[in-house]
Amino acid sequence: MYKISLITGDGIGPELSESAVVILDAIHEKLDVKFQIEKLLAGDIALSKYGKALPDQTLDAVKKSDACMKAPVGESAADVIVVLRRLLNLYANIRPAKSYPYMPALKDGIDMVIVRENTEDLYTGQEFEVDGAAVAFRIISEAASKKIAKYAFETAVMRNQKKRVTCVHKSNVMRKTDGLFSRVCADVAKQYPMIQFDQMYVDACAMNLIRRPETFDVIVTTNLFGDILSDESAEVVGGLGMAPAANIGDEFALFEPVHGAAFDIAGKGVANPSSFILSAKMMLDWLGAKHHDQKCVEAANKLESAVYGVVKKGIKTRDIGGDRTTMEFTKEIVSMLA
Repeated sequence: MYKISLITGDGIGPELSESAVVILDAIHEKLDVKFQIEKLLAGDIALSKYGKALPDQTLDAVKKSDACMKAPVGESAADVIVVLRRLLNLYANIRPAKSYPYMPALKDGIDMVIVRENTEDLYTGQEFEVDGAAVAFRIISEAASKKIAKYAFETAVMRNQKKRVTCVHKSNVMRKTDGLFSRVCADVAKQYPMIQFDQMYVDACAMNLIRRPETFDVIVTTNLFGDILSDESAEVVGGLGMAPAANIGDEFALFEPVHGAAFDIAGKGVANPSSFILSAKMMLDWLGAKHHDQKCVEAANKLESAVYGVVKKGIKTRDIGGDRTTMEFTKEIVSMLA
């Protein structure tokens, strides 16, 4: 039995969390992958209740679990997810983007993964003010760059796609930091002669994600650029409501939707749970690989098929052109799992 910590979040987070629980319960009962789910508080609600966005008891429970699912949190997001990424050394942020039939994708044939370094760059939060100026430290290390580059190439090896890794940076301007990242990725590429390797400036990549998104396979990039490009890639294939994400380390992983807490629709039951459900699919894949559990892998494939099978039938939430509520959509997926 897998112990899953579930941070229920803010805004639409609790609604998405209930959807995820329904899905995991269905997998528990129908597909013989057993879960014990512990709901936890972090974010704005936790900040008002405990004085900390990431309470000690929540962090302890996450560390004791086999994997964590995190619903979106509000204004205190940086004090939750950024801290968890650093404390648990979740160095790889993985963002797949795939076009499916009956979804408003920009083009057919899009199937890419953005592999984003998750612990460094400007997101370390080392900022200060001096003499009327604000200064931020941008840290790019050889060790972290090498680690994320290897993860990207291993991802390209495992994917049955174009066998291509594109290193994205801006080394023509940031010659030291992005220059180092570029050099390290090029060095790692020599260990993978079966993988096509190329490099692209971030502005050109942003343009080509719109112009030629079907040409990408695996993009590896730094923290800030990866954050921006992965949101762009999600919109290219149909919107943030369908975009899952994983934060992966050597021993632990956290899975989350890529969108925010959407306070404007909270409590209305109209949020699209697909991003969180597909994040659960990524969790099943990761658990299956880590524990050599074929049942997890099979459940992951069935869950993904169920989500897109429901959409193919024309059953959609409001954000993707339908009228189903969060829970109605969720129950349709459960029915297809059966």
